Amino acid sequence: MNTYMRLPVTFVKGRGVWLWDDQGRKYLDALAGIAVCSIGHCHPKLVQAISEQAGMLIHTSNLYHIDKQEKLAKKLAMLSGLNKAFFCNSGAEANETAIKLARLYGHNKGVDLPTIIVMEQSFHGRTMATLTASGNRKVQAGFEPLLTGFARVPFNDLEAIEQVAVHNKNVVAILVEPYQGEGGVNVPQENYLKGLRQICDKNGWLLMLDEVQCGIGRSGKWFAFQNSEIIPDVITLAKGLGSGVPIGACLAGNIAGEVFKPGNHASTFGGNPLACSAAITTLDVIEEEGLMFNALEKGNFMRKSFQAQLGNVDNVTQIRGQGLMIGIELSKPCGDLVKNALKQGLLLNVTSDKVVRLLPSLAINQNETEQIVNMVSTLIKEF
Repeated sequence: MNTYMRLPVTFVKGRGVWLWDDQGRKYLDALAGIAVCSIGHCHPKLVQAISEQAGMLIHTSNLYHIDKQEKLAKKLAMLSGLNKAFFCNSGAEANETAIKLARLYGHNKGVDLPTIIVMEQSFHGRTMATLTASGNRKVQAGFEPLLTGFARVPFNDLEAIEQVAVHNKNVVAILVEPYQGEGGVNVPQENYLKGLRQICDKNGWLLMLDEVQCGIGRSGKWFAFQNSEIIPDVITLAKGLGSGVPIGACLAGNIAGEVFKPGNHASTFGGNPLACSAAITTLDVIEEEGLMFNALEKGNFMRKSFQAQLGNVDNVTQIRGQGLMIGIELSKPCGDLVKNALKQGLLLNVTSDKVVRLLPSLAINQNETEQIVNMVSTLIKEF
């Protein structure tokens, strides 16, 4: 179906941060499959792990115990401090899980119309519930009637949430991205997540963080919330968790983790042996190769370098990000930069019409980092 405006290129091979097309041309990948291929394309340990798993067992279903799923759940619980995990196949499904969990949590408390506070400029997926939760009119248009049960406020505005708390007694949770990705790589004030945690504690709400794009080491920590020294009630994961093998996860702490009972939620494919093998290996590689520190170091270098090269360019309004999640906002729509970059052998993305978004592999080296900075800076200056 005609659901993508695909670029005129077909990739057939990948290694590290590099891709080759069917004509043999080489490209520097500064997008990593939209924050998916965090350990690089075709990491040898990942290739070996999923090959061996495919030779033993691919799928049985969640009617039975799955040892790799249990191992992955324990690893994520240890890393996050949240002791329950539900596995699915995508970020949208993980967010659907969180939304269902919040609604059931509210009903269990006697709230007939449980409401979740969500943010302007957010993006949580394209299922009916997640596109309703998203603060993006483009993904909603034509799919009305949207769901009820959501209250929208500006991102990075604690006072607006306090006002909702005064006027809406049906609120049961907040769903927010620690750093907005699709919305333009928006980074909130330093105390934002701490403020949200305090509001949720005061009102008995769940704090649910969508870490689909910013989680799994991209921010310089395992999870973005760890940069704010808080513990959420729920986090959602996908993208970088499986290095391209589809897997999503919804993690929950003590209170939220006990909400679901057998029959409340399910997934046929979720957490199958192949996907969990990919995720376990991804986490091991990030840990063994120090890729979180690399993400922080290289991300800081890139933002400083972009500031030096583009800070005085008239149409560049802001350079922002955290770790290897970088946005360069221009004063005018710049979608043409995607094709311009492709012609130069570089893969990047433009989101929110005006923001050049870079999400390279966490395994990127210094020389590759410098190449991206120089190429992007030249493209923006020429544009």
